[in-house]
Amino acid sequence: MKIYDTQRAPNPRRVRIFLAEKGIEMTYVPMNLQGGDNLSDDFVRKNPWSKVPLLELEDGTCIGETQAICRYFEVLKPEPALLGKSALEQAEIEMWQRRVELGFSTKVELCFQHGTDFFADRMTPVTPVAEWARLDVLTFLDKLEAEFDGKVYVAGEAFSMADITLFCSLEFARVVSIRLGDNHPNLKAWYERVKIRPSINA
Repeated sequence: MKIYDTQRAPNPRRVRIFLAEKGIEMTYVPMNLQGGDNLSDDFVRKNPWSKVPLLELEDGTCIGETQAICRYFEVLKPEPALLGKSALEQAEIEMWQRRVELGFSTKVELCFQHGTDFFADRMTPVTPVAEWARLDVLTFLDKLEAEFDGKVYVAGEAFSMADITLFCSLEFARVVSIRLGDNHPNLKAWYERVKIRPSINA
């Protein structure tokens, strides 16, 4: 069993933190995305979408998409539960997970893809897209700050996948100069709680 990933990207980092929280050891195959490792014929045969992370099982079965990989390991090792135990917990974590992914993570990725020339060899950056996404991200953070009043973690009292997603996306957002401001005291306090967890260094 092995996972194809890259150290700098937020989605592979989400999986590494998830597995570290569960104490699951893994073999990682580093991929150079800028160098096009994910576009090689061999990798595309494993994952036609050419994305990382990608989990390859012993029998050759490949599972793509961060959430799907984490779900696989959550079922194999339910404790600690990072996707929730009860129906309500699972629904709340999924709700916040989707909100963070759609409202923040995806927009940060657009800022990176269209505001830098990192992938200029395989796509045409459109500056207005990056500008729109940045404004949307800042609006989202302000809204999330208000939601965080009195909260310990994103989906309640327990650390979950929603926290992992938000943390990794915030860390990556620094690449495009997006950071928490003085108007985000609740989020800053949350960030300090999360960054001291040993799994964050995975």
